Formats: sequence, structure tokens, C-alpha cells
Amino acid sequence: MAETAVSFASQHVLPKFLEAVKMLKDLPKEVSEVTDELESFQDFIHDTDKMAEVEEDKNRRDRIKKRLMRLRKAAVCMEDVIDDYVICNEKQSEEDPRCAALLCEAAEFIKTQIFRLKIAYQIQDVKSHVRAERDGFENHFPIGSRSDGSRRNENFTWQKLRIDPLFIKEDEVVGFEGPIHTLKKWLTEGRKERTVISIVGMAGLGKTTISKQVFDRVHTDFECHALITVSRSYTVEELLRDMTNKLCKERREDPPRDVATMNQMSLIEEVRNRLCNKRYVVLFDDVWNETFWDDIELALIDNKNGSRVLITTRDEKVVEFCKKALFFEVHKLQPLSKAKSLELLCKKAFGYGFDGCCPKDYEAVGLDIVRKCECLPLAIVAIGSLLYRKCKSPSEWHLFSQNLSSELQSNSELHSVTKILSLSYDDLPQNLRSCLLYFGMYPEDYEVKCGRLIQHWIAEGFVKHENGRNLEEVAQKHLMELISRSLVLVASFTIDDRAKACRVHDSIHEMIRGKIKNTGFCEYIDEHNHLESSGIIRRLTIARNSNGLSGSIEESQHVRSILIFTDEVSSKDFTRRLLEKYMRLKVLDFEYAPLYDVPENLGSLIHLKYLSFRGTSITSLPKSISKLQNLETLDVRAFGGIEVPKEITKLRKLRCLLGDPISSIAVKDSLGSITSLEKMYVLIIDPDGVVIRELGKLKQLRDLRLSNLSGDHGDTLCSSINEMPLLERLHISLKYRTEALDLHIRLSLSKLRKLHLCGRLKEFPNWIPRLQNLVKLSLVESRLTNIRLTDLGSMPNLLLLSFDSNSYDGETLHFENGGFQKLKELKLNGLQQLSSIFIDSGALQSLEKLQIMSILQLKAVPCGIQHLKKLQVLDILYMPTEFQQRIDPNGGKEHWMIKHVPDVHFVTKNRALILAEIAAEIFSSRL
Repeated sequence: MAETAVSFASQHVLPKFLEAVKMLKDLPKEVSEVTDELESFQDFIHDTDKMAEVEEDKNRRDRIKKRLMRLRKAAVCMEDVIDDYVICNEKQSEEDPRCAALLCEAAEFIKTQIFRLKIAYQIQDVKSHVRAERDGFENHFPIGSRSDGSRRNENFTWQKLRIDPLFIKEDEVVGFEGPIHTLKKWLTEGRKERTVISIVGMAGLGKTTISKQVFDRVHTDFECHALITVSRSYTVEELLRDMTNKLCKERREDPPRDVATMNQMSLIEEVRNRLCNKRYVVLFDDVWNETFWDDIELALIDNKNGSRVLITTRDEKVVEFCKKALFFEVHKLQPLSKAKSLELLCKKAFGYGFDGCCPKDYEAVGLDIVRKCECLPLAIVAIGSLLYRKCKSPSEWHLFSQNLSSELQSNSELHSVTKILSLSYDDLPQNLRSCLLYFGMYPEDYEVKCGRLIQHWIAEGFVKHENGRNLEEVAQKHLMELISRSLVLVASFTIDDRAKACRVHDSIHEMIRGKIKNTGFCEYIDEHNHLESSGIIRRLTIARNSNGLSGSIEESQHVRSILIFTDEVSSKDFTRRLLEKYMRLKVLDFEYAPLYDVPENLGSLIHLKYLSFRGTSITSLPKSISKLQNLETLDVRAFGGIEVPKEITKLRKLRCLLGDPISSIAVKDSLGSITSLEKMYVLIIDPDGVVIRELGKLKQLRDLRLSNLSGDHGDTLCSSINEMPLLERLHISLKYRTEALDLHIRLSLSKLRKLHLCGRLKEFPNWIPRLQNLVKLSLVESRLTNIRLTDLGSMPNLLLLSFDSNSYDGETLHFENGGFQKLKELKLNGLQQLSSIFIDSGALQSLEKLQIMSILQLKAVPCGIQHLKKLQVLDILYMPTEFQQRIDPNGGKEHWMIKHVPDVHFVTKNRALILAEIAAEIFSSRL
């Protein structure tokens, strides 16, 4: 019997055991291979997607799309098994005081190995599945052998889209008079040296139309000219050969017989010889490659006789490269005004009827249409042409306007809009495509804060580490790339011209929605779109009654992101069911949703990387949050503040802890264990200051904001800050006005960009003027009598300086000659002792905005303000009557000093406000 058992074990059990051991040993290698294969497979999916777009045969196109969905499902399975491996590989056993540590570790080890073995078998299945799906697709629809009709259709479509704007008649051009005048002047007047003129802007703004109109008007002023439409995938030889042929044709000469076989150097010489000693103009339309100027500069000889090179591009990087030329001009094309947009729409919709004017009955709906187009000429022209043929009454226009989004996606006559915009999308690398498509998660016209967007991208895995850069820096680089390609618009800027909030143009948004439709990338649920999909959905946006999210999703376990934009109250039961249903979530964003409670099962979302309760009404977090071991961003800036449990200190991957405020009571003894923290605000310091010592352990901090400090916390605080070499932003706020803080920081803080100090200071910190990268300095209630303006004025990168609420108790501020050369914005508010301001003629030469507010002793306008030639905005708020009378436009003695400022704002006090301020001042003087 025993022999039989041994024989059975050796023949069946042992081979299985050895196979399992080998699979576990090879698992890291298998995961690495499947990760590489996933990237290749995603490129294959993108190619097949493009193949489906240009397929003429509807039945064949539908079959391709069905197979395409199967490919996407296979890719999702690959992503999920990789995620499972990462979770399993990083999982650590938790200590359990109830049993022997060794026994617990053994049990945990066995459990983990079983899970790893399961993943190993899943990887084998997924690899086989992907291989079968890919082979099956290529057998039915070989990518390399598309139908001739599809290929002809694709080539004809793109050529037509690019050539059409070159043949627009002059009387059809609307709203470009200003840019045309500027460009014509740059082309025909000015310097003798060869000059490169770039027109840059998003697709559909009219770059080709404008450049061709200008080119046609001025080319006769030059001895030779050429118009080159640049291919996205050009070779230098093809480009030079095209230039040679165009120059020969313009001179009515035959090109050299061997031009087709000339090498690059021979072609460069050929072009140079034809341009030598001639005044020429060459238009390069639709340049994509940022190294374009390097490719053609040698051929474009500088004859010092006024030659010009005109370039149109969607990509600001192309423009930056062209600036390598010694002489250049850049025109950033903007959308049309609403009035000009309406004129263009009506010109297309009514032809030559109504003398090109908009009939009164159509004006309101016409303005609504151009508003939805965001004044984009490409969309306006396409829609106007369609209205000309199909809509003949105001009611038909209204109906069309109401359904404009669906018309753009479904009406074949408007496909040119999407196709032109799609060119920019197709030119993106895979990771940037995902970043752009993510804007489809947000509502139309939604301005998303760049910090939030970047954290979403990171949590999704769109951002990978690069040498010398952290994830946020890489994500910022991706965003700037999309901005430079004119695919993303900057909605607002920081003081140092960094993107603060961004959005996409409505037409780009429609293009994105078209790209992600029926792909599983995301589903957008609102009053017009319901959750009906029976396939894989990767992401969900809920923009209507969240409790209506009861539709079934066949494979809901694949959903990895949920964004909530609804105004309807979310019940605790709904939230609990949401967390139960979508266990693979990486992003869960409740920002400004009406949420009041967080269920205990939050801890079940072990894949979660981004969790936001910003703007909600929650008051606490469940202790199960400690199980979210992959959480990187936790935003608890809820209304009224929130009590965070001590369990958050177990989140060892947490990079961003954001609250307004965060009590440190529960975490004061263990906060230092979250060593990955890079951002933390606003942390309320405990009365004993215990948590300040913990801060010194957080050496990765880049953004730190503290409140409720006491004067005797200074030494400990400085000691901890000295351990933070990466700090970029620091806010410090004292609890009591009567206490003073002594800040003596030894560390150079070379990366510090923004500093905000609120509360009385014993003396002006002598290390502040040494902050070479500081761009923003704010002092509030500092009560300083000696601010070293001369030292501050020598800071090389200071852009914004704010003295607020008695931060300075002196009587005079003197901005000396040569100081503050880069300062753009100066705010002086509530400086009760200040009676005079002097500005030397060479000071504050870059100042654009000056705010003077509630300075009761200041009776005269700052002496020397007339020297601020770049000043654009002057805000005079709640100032004494005598001050305002002096600068009154109607007879004020000192009004002449501010006449050069374009935008001057006056806000006066009412009596109640004056009395309240006096009372507050009396009260503060008694403290």
C-alpha cells in the first residue's frame, strides 16, 4: 500500500510540484515579458483602430470593430494580471500579537505562494488568449493588406483635408484682418537678414488659410517663391527634392535630370544655388517634426536681402526649434471673436444672401452655435456649409444646435472636423494618447486643476519613472507636451507662468468622446447617457443621480477609476455598494460630491492609489483605511475639517496628504513613518509640538503647510526643516498674535519657490534673500520694523511680493534703483503705520500689477509710480478719501502719475466697514 502511494506521488504529485516550483521561479521573468508584450499589443490595437476608421465597406468595418473589442478585452486581462502580481509581490505580513510571529509568517508565506501560483497560471492563459486573438485578427484582416479602396480613401481624405484651405477665396476669409496685416508687415518690411516667421495654434484655427492668403498677397514682392506642404513622415531628401521642383516650376525651368537620385548634400547645394543672391519667400505648411529647422536650414541661404521663411505648425516645440535662427517672429493664432465667428457662420450658411449679415431671427441661435464651437473656424465653416444645405428656418437651426454634439459624431458631412483634429492625436506616442483621452472623463468645458489631473494620470499608470525626475515632474512634462501640441488649453497660470488649470477645446472634447466610444476606455453617465454597456468598462464618470447607477456591467471587476460629478446626495448604502462592486479601483474621486459618510468597507479597495473627499461633508475616515497599502494621494479637504485616524501612518506609499486642516493629535507620535510623503497640508500642530520632531523624518517633502504653531516651537521647527532639502513650498502660520517666532534655518533650501509666513517674527529671517529660486514671498502680521528691501530687491527670480496685515510696521517703503527687476506683482495691504512709498526710476521695471489696500496713513500716491512703464493693473482698495481725491481722473493733482496704466480699479469703503476696521484695530492694539 505504501509502495503504491509512493509510486503515485512520484508519477503524478512530484511532477506537478516541480512544475509549480519552476513556474514560481520564472514568475518575475514572465511578468516582465507580458508587460513588454502589452505595450506592443496596445500599438497593434491602435493600428487596427485606424484601419477600422478608414474602411469603406460598412459590413467589413463593423466586423473589424467587433474583433477590435475582443482585442481590447484581452489587453485589459493582461493589465489586470500584472496588477495582481504587483499587489501580491509587495504584500507584507502584518504583525499579530495573538500568535507566534513565526507561525503567522509561515501561514502568510503559504497563502502568498498559492496566490502567486494562481497568477502564474493566469499569465499562461492570458498569453495564449492574446496570441490567439491577435493571430485570429490577422488571419481575417491582415493589416499589411488592406483593401485598395480603404487605402485610396485614407490618402484622398487626408490630402483633401490639407489642400482645401489652400484654395479658399479671399472674400471667404473672415476675422483674420489683424493677423494678416501683422504677417504681411513682417514679410515685406523690416530687417534685411533672413527671418523665420512661425504661425502656431491648434488644429482648425485657420493657420493654412491665413498663411496662404498672406503668401498670395506678397510673393510677387520676392524674386522667387515656393509653397511646400510638409508631410508628417517626410525625409529630408524628399523635402529638398520638393523644394527644388517647386523653385524650378516657379521659374518655368525643368528640374535637373538626376534630381530623383541626388543625395542630401547635392540637393542642399541645388536649392542654395537657386536661392543664391535672390530675395525669396518659402512657405512650409503644417510642420510636425520639431527638428524640422535643422533639416532645412542649410538649404535656405541668407542673402541679407530680406528673404523670409514662413512656417505653420500646431506644435510650439517646432517654434522653439525655429528660434535657433538668429532672426525670428512668432504669431500665436487665437480663435475668432464671437462677432466674427457669427459673421463667418452666416456667410457659409446664407451664401451671398443678406449681404453676409446675420438675420435677427437667427442671431441668438447662431451665437449659441459658435459658442459651442468655441469660435473655431474649422468647425464653424463645416457647420455653416451643412446649414446652407439642410436647415432653412430658425427652428431647424435651434434643433440642430440642441443636437450639435451628436451631429459632430454621426453626420458624415462634419467628419472633416474630427479627422483634422485626429491627426494631432494620431501623432502622439501611446502614453500621451491615454493622457489626452483621460480628458473624456471630465464634463465638457470643465477646467481641471493641473495637480489633480497629474495625480489621476499617475494613479492610472500613464506616467513612468524617468532618470532624474520624480513622477510629478514626468507628468508635468507630459502635460506641457500636450499643451505645446495645441491639444490642451491652459485655463489659468501661476505667477511663474506654469499651468495651474487646463481644459480641452470643445471640438477636441468631441473628438476624444468619439475615440473612446465603445472602446471600454470610459463611460460617461449623465441624463443623456445611461449605463447600458455589457462589455468591459475601464473607467466611469457619474454626472447624474448616482443612486441610478444600478445598471449591470458584465465585467465590473475591470473598472479601475470612478469620478463623481453629481450634485445629488449619495447615500451611505450606495457608497458601500459602489465599493463592493468595483474592487479593482485605482482612482476614486468624490470631489465636491454631496457625500456625508464613508463606509467601513473602504479598506477593501487594495488597488486604490488616489482617493479624494475634497469638498464633501464627511467628518471622519474608517480605520480600515490602513489596508489601502497602495494609496499614494489622500485628499481630505472636506468642509469643516476632518479627523484622520492614526491608521493612516501605516500607508507607507502615501505621497500626498491634503487636508484643510488636518489635526495632528492622532498621528503626532508616528507621522514620521510615512517617509514617502512629498506634500502635506494644512497640518495643525499639537500644543506640545511633538509632531514637529516627526516632520524631520520626512526628507522627501516638497510642499509643507503648517498652522497653529507657538513661538516656542521655533527651534524644533527649524531643526526639522533643515532635514528637508527638496522643499519647494513652505507655509508657516502661528496660532497667537502675541507670540513671536524666531526662524533660523541653516539649510540652503535651494529648491524653495514659494514662502508664506503668517504671524509675528522676532526679526526678518536673514536667509530669505539667499533663496535664489524663490518666486513668491508673502508676509502676514509679521510686525517687522526693518524689512531688508535692498536684499530682497536683489533676489533673481522673485515675481510676487506681498506685505499683508501689519507685516511691516515701518513708516516708509523705498524701492531703490535697480531693485526687483523681475517682480511682476506687488501687494501692499493693511500696513497701518505706512505713510509714504518711494519708487526710484530704475526699480520694479517688470511690475505688471500693483495692489494698494487699506493703508490708512498713506495719503499720497507712491512717488515714482510714473516710472513703472509695464504696469497694467492698479488696484486701489479701501483707501483714505484724500488718497483717492489725489488720483481722481476729474481734477486729481496726481492723476497724471497713473495715466499710463490701462486698468485702474477703485473700491471705496462704506461707513460700516470703516467702523468695523477701526474697532478691529483698537482690539488688536490691546492684545
